[in-house]
Amino acid sequence: MTKSILITGSAGFIGFHLAQRLLNAGWQVFGMDNFNDYYDTKLKEDRNNILAAYDNFKLYRGDLSDLAFVKDFFDQEQVDLVCNLAAQAGVRDSLKNPYIYVNSNLVGFVNLLEQARLNGIKKIVYASSSSVYGLNNEAPFSLESDVNNPVSLYGATKRANELIAKTYQHLYDIDMIGLRFFTVYGAWGRPDMAYYSFSKAIDAGHALKLFNPDSMWRDFTYIDDIIDGLVAAIDRDLKGYHLFNLGNNQPVRLWDLVKELEKQLGKTANIEVLPMQQGDVLVTHACIDLSIKHLDFSPKTNLSEGLSKFIDWYKSYGNN
Repeated sequence: MTKSILITGSAGFIGFHLAQRLLNAGWQVFGMDNFNDYYDTKLKEDRNNILAAYDNFKLYRGDLSDLAFVKDFFDQEQVDLVCNLAAQAGVRDSLKNPYIYVNSNLVGFVNLLEQARLNGIKKIVYASSSSVYGLNNEAPFSLESDVNNPVSLYGATKRANELIAKTYQHLYDIDMIGLRFFTVYGAWGRPDMAYYSFSKAIDAGHALKLFNPDSMWRDFTYIDDIIDGLVAAIDRDLKGYHLFNLGNNQPVRLWDLVKELEKQLGKTANIEVLPMQQGDVLVTHACIDLSIKHLDFSPKTNLSEGLSKFIDWYKSYGNN
């Protein structure tokens, strides 16, 4: 019997890659996306066009914060489980546009959970973020680490998602699997992310603004490894409430990211060093012990290999 899934944020970076993986495995995939203009909508439309070529894909275009839209989906379709990858992304933008983040990440999340509950869904996998760790300075970040000191509204909404999911699991016995993603990168990625925006600046010879690059470290995690973890969370019979870190477990200094991009592009960056920005943290570093134990999670892609794959895609598409 064909398995069916609703993937929210299906035209987004991670949602697109997950949808494609499951479509290739024979799943019936229902996508949901609002195609907002946080970044170039052409990229989202191009991702969706690839998915639309599959007979086992169907898109619902709309916003999770619109309760009538979400209710209409569940009135029309039946799915085995839900994977929520829809969110208003971006740490710094959440400081400028708080209402958008509350609507998308909180109202939309509750709309989805409530309609899933009313329609008998018994398992929900959802995206959280390394941003929940905020000012925690004990690396690597584990599930025992402090998550009560967020430095951005985005991080606060993601922590709120975890608590809301825990409440729904307790009250309604829905299996809830939350995945804290660490700095995901790769082909078809988000143009606002550092590796992508740095590549464009270096390639075009524009000034590259680096904020506190000597002390900034990120646990860059390649998209294929993230999808491996997501698929394991979907496939495995995990009961109750779970949280997992999905990261590479190998933080990279921002300077070293730039050096690797210079090498891959064959060009020298025109660097402007600036102080650390509000809402940023110095280090992200995932402890993945529980992910290894319960998901057999094993990131295989180092930064050089992952950036090489990204640059290949960027040259064919991303710099157009």
